[in-house]
Amino acid sequence: MLNIQTFDARAGGNVIYKALAHPLAAEAISRVYAGLHGKVALYDPDHIAEPLLALYPAPTSVTALFVHDVAEVGAVRGGLTAQALTDLPKSGAATVLIAAFDAGRIADRIAHLLPPGARVVTLDEIRLPPALISVPGKYLDKLNFATNFAFFRDAEGLSTRLVSANYWANYGAKSIRLWLRLFDGDGASLATWEQDLPTGAGGFSIDSRDIRARFGLGPFTGQLFIHAVGASGHDVVKYALDTYASDNGASLSCTHDANAWPSDRFAGLPAPAEGERVVLWLQNSHAVPIPAGTVALDRMGAEQPVTLDRAVGPFATVALDVAAMLPGLRWPAQVEVRTGRHVVRPRYEVTRGERTRIAHVNVERDNLRTDPGIPALPPVLGRGYLLPFPILPRGRFRSIFQPTPMATTQTNMPVRLDVFDRAGRKVSERFLGCLPRGHDLAQDFDAIDVDAGHAELVYDFRDGGEADGWLHALFRYEDRQSGHAAESSFGAHIFNTAMTYRDEPQSYSGPPPGLSTRLFLKLGDERRQSFAVLIYPASAAWHPVSATVLQLHDGAGVLVAEAPVPIACSGSAMVWPHEAFGAAALSDAGPNGYVLVRDPTCRLFGYHGLMDNAGGFSLDHMFGF
Repeated sequence: MLNIQTFDARAGGNVIYKALAHPLAAEAISRVYAGLHGKVALYDPDHIAEPLLALYPAPTSVTALFVHDVAEVGAVRGGLTAQALTDLPKSGAATVLIAAFDAGRIADRIAHLLPPGARVVTLDEIRLPPALISVPGKYLDKLNFATNFAFFRDAEGLSTRLVSANYWANYGAKSIRLWLRLFDGDGASLATWEQDLPTGAGGFSIDSRDIRARFGLGPFTGQLFIHAVGASGHDVVKYALDTYASDNGASLSCTHDANAWPSDRFAGLPAPAEGERVVLWLQNSHAVPIPAGTVALDRMGAEQPVTLDRAVGPFATVALDVAAMLPGLRWPAQVEVRTGRHVVRPRYEVTRGERTRIAHVNVERDNLRTDPGIPALPPVLGRGYLLPFPILPRGRFRSIFQPTPMATTQTNMPVRLDVFDRAGRKVSERFLGCLPRGHDLAQDFDAIDVDAGHAELVYDFRDGGEADGWLHALFRYEDRQSGHAAESSFGAHIFNTAMTYRDEPQSYSGPPPGLSTRLFLKLGDERRQSFAVLIYPASAAWHPVSATVLQLHDGAGVLVAEAPVPIACSGSAMVWPHEAFGAAALSDAGPNGYVLVRDPTCRLFGYHGLMDNAGGFSLDHMFGF
């Protein structure tokens, strides 16, 4: 496993990790290593040595590690035993590598401790070019590394289109541009370019067909690295990614933005059903190879991982056939993915006949513990943690859901299903039991009498069990006529209560109880219409009806039109921009227009997608900014 810290629960993403893992930093470190001469001593004032050496194993000439904290002398970092900084003068080093950024003062302060004639090298030599820095005065500011990866493909009749908006403009950003690098399946750089975003909060897109034509590329399946330059207020690159049939075929799907932080394990990967092929797209997020035997698949709860017997190159993409690694395993069995912190959230692709669908797995937490406070939540928090998801119109769609363990410590899941119609009336309640980690429950809503609406997975401790608040599920939807399917997954939160518990509810505008909603909904095109299912979940009583408004913006971020969509508490609504605004307004919004779902009174949760006239559709959870 890579010895890297990628996320800090208090501070968010680990900036040092992002600074080291950037593709341009990887190129620069190779140059620095190549230029090291003689015996090399590594001084580690800021605890950067371990991630540095994990991501970029040092040349054999790096033989000694020095620290200034006496309590750390003798500790092992990156395979080197730490020595006292005061021993540096007699080390005989010809080069001293200081593992720190903005290291000028540090170099000055240890100048008198350098061995005679030693040359000093610092990590300032791997800094990004000034033109890519958003906050010049502080290199390790998180806004300097507003980055992410996207699965990107243009091959075998399938293309990808990334869609988002310049939401940084809402936080005061004056000028935003994207620095982009496309890697092919072998991890080679196919193209590097920049794209200016609208000055205001306008929409933008990146289509694989356009990139392929622009750079004269052949077919590719790889990943796109995205770096937002000039970011303000938000260091995460959020997007929706459509996979569509560019040869007029039947496939259509969408996924949420990748989680920007590598994890040791991921969960929520379904085993193939009869007649299906499930492929996990494994994409190395670093310039260091993934060693053979590191990646593994395991039936959830079995603890019998099957390892991948080959290495995966830097920034490379490989397709892992789940059935080949776990023969005989069938839906509704679940698969756990182990990657040793080498990849961000992977995608998986399900093929059935001529149709494919693509979705993502989720980070499986390894830092959670059982929370004894959850079973004893006070009545003011009502039903507590809720996981809302849509039930699509029953006449056309089959809706299925499956609870998914999403933490290594979750050995059981005590859960109940609450079902609501669109008007917010509770029409059914089913206790699902205290499910074991390796359960194979998949609930089909054909057995529940509701035409359309939504359901909420909640904790229920009548048969015992434990909880940590990290409750997840997979949602699958099938068109009864075409056979097309889509799936999504997400986790629980406490929704719409005046009282708080730990960091819940989320989405406060200012201090509690100022709950609000700001969700992004992309528009369709000449072949496909966009839609969303908006859900108003409430753990306890809140406003009887929402004050939801759909705001149509054009590609420059200018408001074109508004449409109210009142939703009953515990209710839902299926919205279509072409119905809410009409063809003329959508034409005015243009190809990069979008809808912002706004509500200043409550937090909504939503799922969005596209739908065509040939039985194809996509669905995934929405993102907000």
